[in-house]
Order: sequence, then structure tokens, then C-alpha cells
Amino acid sequence: MTGTEHLIIIAAGLGAGLLTSTVGVASLVSFPVLVALGIPPVVANASNTVGLIPAGLGGSLGYRRELREQPAVTWLVVATCAIGSIGGAVLLLALPSGVFEAIVPWLILFTCLIVGATPTISKWLRSRRPDEVAPRTKMSPLTTFFAALTGVYGGYFGAGSGVMMMAVLGLGLDLELRIVNALKTLAVLAANVVAGLIFVFVADLDYTAVGLLAIGSVVGGYAGAHIGRVLPPTLLRILIVLAGIIAAVTMLT
Repeated sequence: MTGTEHLIIIAAGLGAGLLTSTVGVASLVSFPVLVALGIPPVVANASNTVGLIPAGLGGSLGYRRELREQPAVTWLVVATCAIGSIGGAVLLLALPSGVFEAIVPWLILFTCLIVGATPTISKWLRSRRPDEVAPRTKMSPLTTFFAALTGVYGGYFGAGSGVMMMAVLGLGLDLELRIVNALKTLAVLAANVVAGLIFVFVADLDYTAVGLLAIGSVVGGYAGAHIGRVLPPTLLRILIVLAGIIAAVTMLT
């Protein structure tokens, strides 16, 4: 790679890190850049997963105040996404690349619809519960199951997995959006760490790309957490939906 290409990958990592901690579509920035620079898609996908681990780490550190507010949920999100991502990493290495990609854009569009409609759906659900029922601050078995499925997808490809996790946690829990966003960032980190460890041992990686992505993504992830914290919930939700739609349309074209 040339020096210019190195700078391009660092910039892609920075942008992906920002998106990891805010709207959750980081891979749609960094993955196409790696492919455009001539890295084979499967190698680019695995390298992208490993290179964006610092983005989730920086973002989770930036959101540490929010994560401390719900320690039980935090640890369960880590566990479910980590376990799920093992299955996703195995699928990436074992299956043809087109198996899931045909339905992924539609899945992202559906989750965008859920994210956008979450306030209305949550209000309707609360209206059907007795007034004395406490807000949902623990993950139900159903929410845990769908969080694990999101972890599977995160380990397999990951583009839009943050949007999917926002939908799962937004529907399954009665938490502030800033906390859900923090949990989403941690979920992406957990999936990337476990899948990345598998890829280090059994997949082909472009370690130059990994290192350059890491440099940019750790800064972007930490900065993105501070941006995501101060964004008004409605604006953040709109940005998440728009980012998910752009991601889905990009994958369809």
C-alpha cells in the first residue's frame, strides 16, 4: 500500500469508530474501503472485524458511566453477543459468502422500522400493563434470544448489527436511549472481540489494514461516545434510522 492508501484506511477507521458509538453501521464505511483498495472480500471482512475492536473499546470507555447504571444488563449483553458471535464467525468461514447477504439488507430495513417505531410501540406496551408494574430493566428470555441472534450476525458480517441491537434492546427494555446506545456499543465490541480472536487463528488477515483501522477507530469510538451522549434522543433515533436505510440501500445496489 502507498502512504495515501494508509491515510485512507486510518480515515475509514476514524469514521467507522464514530459510527460504532453513535448510529451503529461502522462496517459500511470501513469494509468497502478495504475492498476498493484490492483486499479480497473475505480477508477484508475478517480484517475489518479485528481492526474495529478498538472502536468498540474506545466507545465503551466513553460510555462507562451509562454502563455502570445497568450492570446486570451490561454483563448479559456481553455474554449473549460473545456466544452468538462464535456461531457467526464459524458461518463466515464455512458458508458461501452469498448465503445471508441476500436477506441482510431487508433485515436492516426492518430493524430501522422497529427503531423508528420503538417510542410508539413502547408506549402501547406500557398502556397494556398495570400501572404498578415496574419498568423493564432486566432482559427477558425472548430479548436475550434475539440479542444472541444479533451477536451471530455481528460475528458473520456485522454491517448494521448496531442498529439491530438498538431495536432488540429498545423493545425489550424500558431504558433511556443513551443507555441503550451504550449497551449497543458494548455488544458490538463483544461480538468483534470473540469473532476477531477466531479470525486471528484460522482466517487470513491483512495485518497492515488491521493496524491502520485500529489507529483510527479507537479515536473515533471514544469521540463518538461523547457525541452520542449529548445528541437529543429524537435526533439520535432519526440518525440511526437514516444510517440503517443508507446501509441497506448500499448493500442492495
